[in-house]
Amino acid sequence: MIRKGTTEIRPGKIFVAGLSYKTAPVAVREKLAVRPAQLTSLGCRLKLHAGLEELVILSTCNRVEIYGTAPWPQSRVHRMFQQICPEVDVTPYVYVKENAEAAEHLFSVTSGLDSMVIGETEITGQVKSAYLAAQQARLTGPAMNRLFQTAFQICKQIRTHTGIGRGATSVGSVAVELAEKIFDRDLSDRTVMILGAGKMGEACVRHLAKRGARSVLVANRCLERAEALAAEFGGRALSFDQRAEALKEADILVSSTGSPTTVLHKADIAAVLSARRNRPLILIDIAVPRDIAADVDELENVYLYNIDHLETIVRENSRMREQELSKCNDIIARRSAALMEKLYPSRSEPRELPAVPDWGVWGTAATT
Repeated sequence: MIRKGTTEIRPGKIFVAGLSYKTAPVAVREKLAVRPAQLTSLGCRLKLHAGLEELVILSTCNRVEIYGTAPWPQSRVHRMFQQICPEVDVTPYVYVKENAEAAEHLFSVTSGLDSMVIGETEITGQVKSAYLAAQQARLTGPAMNRLFQTAFQICKQIRTHTGIGRGATSVGSVAVELAEKIFDRDLSDRTVMILGAGKMGEACVRHLAKRGARSVLVANRCLERAEALAAEFGGRALSFDQRAEALKEADILVSSTGSPTTVLHKADIAAVLSARRNRPLILIDIAVPRDIAADVDELENVYLYNIDHLETIVRENSRMREQELSKCNDIIARRSAALMEKLYPSRSEPRELPAVPDWGVWGTAATT
């Protein structure tokens, strides 16, 4: 509750409306994916057309979620997602949580507890980036600022006081593990190609180098970035236009570009198969939207895996960390209850919401 003069201003309900790998297949998620460059303009449209007081948009390969405050969030879900992609009916896939449940959900997401890989750390940076984009666009206010700053504090507390991150891995490393399984854990005589030299591609190269891959090819739209990454690991850089031709050499392709459209089609890969002399080609597409056309899997000796296919491996990797979940959930429940009491005090008299400290997006108090 915030007191302004003699008028009490209560924030609307905190809510999250979204869909994730748990509720929607990648074919649906990719249509709703929001590129970083779109976050500000889309956020402003959502605030205006859906009647939201505050909001933060989180879009990753595994989820598209809108966090915000509004008097009646349930009635606004259709309008929100219509602004993102009017062609998709999200009704079968969307979930809506309010107040304490919404806070607990964000705390779980930020801490990697709701991820495909339990305890993974990449999501924390993605949440921070989403919050920073909304904050810079002046889309957040007292409720969202306090909610997200609390989430970053809880994430640090969980990683300090529990073993949830012990042995945790990323989607990129799971892709590498899948490649190892296909080739009987021996990548020493295999050529691996990375398409996209962003954070996910870099993570894949690092894991492949540790696992002893013989040769690494890196293709990227920015050739300088590909050259820098390839040089670091003794690999070879390729221009983006060479991506299909290079498949004559590769045994495994891990693709993770940020392209909004398909970058490898069935015809591209069919054109190089004769030069491969029936050698199997493993394609691992961890991009959302997907980089590789789904019908590629129809080609002989070509095996396509997308991010949803990694879930089986992820479940195996996550079993050892599940015993730590109860400790994490206890922390989240306590902190969520405390936050709700600050935002929506149960006592009858008005109480001013304490000023939010300048924690910054990394969850550490600023010093002067």
